[in-house]
Amino acid sequence: MNILIADDDRLSRKLLEKILQRAGYDVITAENGRQAAEQLCRPDGPRLALLDWMMPELDGPGVCREVRRLRNLSYVHMILLTSKESKQDVVQGLQSGADDYLIKPCDPEELKARLRTGQRILQLEDKLVEAREDMRFNATHDTLTGLFNRGVILDLLGRELVRIQREQGCTSILMGDVDYFKKVNDTYGHMVGDEVLEEIARRLLASVRSYDFVGRYGGEEFLIVLNSCNASFALARAEEIRKSIAQDPVQTSRGLVAVTMSFGVLSSKDWEARPLEHLLRETDVALYAAKAAGRNCCKVAKCDSFPQGSLAPQQASPGRAR
Repeated sequence: MNILIADDDRLSRKLLEKILQRAGYDVITAENGRQAAEQLCRPDGPRLALLDWMMPELDGPGVCREVRRLRNLSYVHMILLTSKESKQDVVQGLQSGADDYLIKPCDPEELKARLRTGQRILQLEDKLVEAREDMRFNATHDTLTGLFNRGVILDLLGRELVRIQREQGCTSILMGDVDYFKKVNDTYGHMVGDEVLEEIARRLLASVRSYDFVGRYGGEEFLIVLNSCNASFALARAEEIRKSIAQDPVQTSRGLVAVTMSFGVLSSKDWEARPLEHLLRETDVALYAAKAAGRNCCKVAKCDSFPQGSLAPQQASPGRAR
């Protein structure tokens, strides 16, 4: 593990460096507080530090305050080395952001024991951060495919529609459904069906740009948001994505499974400031048209296909053949 030693006294610095190298640490040194703060505030900087209290440019407590103010990505465990022994000095050092302190000259074995304690604290912090990130991911992503879940993809789409209305741009919405997916489940089993959905999710992500959004809308339906995509390109983009699914069978534990998808396509520019629910309903109508046209194709939502407020799309969708 990397550790920083900051001490303006060359002899003290070399002595500590030798002790810690023998203990298995990779040592980085700094001659003053400013160098120490710069090293510790780097994203890949050391997460253990021994800081002499009295240093030029920036003292030990000053380094602690600087690191606590600027480094937010991961925690740094900092130990002050000081000849100050009064409780007031100790309190001042700890209040600056230090985690521990040692009175100079320090015993090598006590030093190594304090550092092992610091490592345990850092390991615990890493586990807590990992658990927090797992919880955050699980709350926003679909468990099977790893794509955004329905709530998140709809929220992202809503935000994007607000943005493009403000900037007078255009966003294209693709709603895709796996053709005959019930037959896949019935023939090969639901585990193979899950494998197919996982591979489809991977291909969908690989087919869009880094700033587009892909989410699992429900079951075997997926929602793709093509940000800043004009209506003139939307259908061509949808065709490219459709081909990425249809061109190669999916390799599963039961062998190769051929799958295709049908897509409904809608470009926001054609629909003025319609509510999100209305746009989704019309995209679903276009998807139903693709299914009715024989599947494995893309159909564009027509602005005059249904009057605003019509219930026809909702009536059609539940009966859509999969």
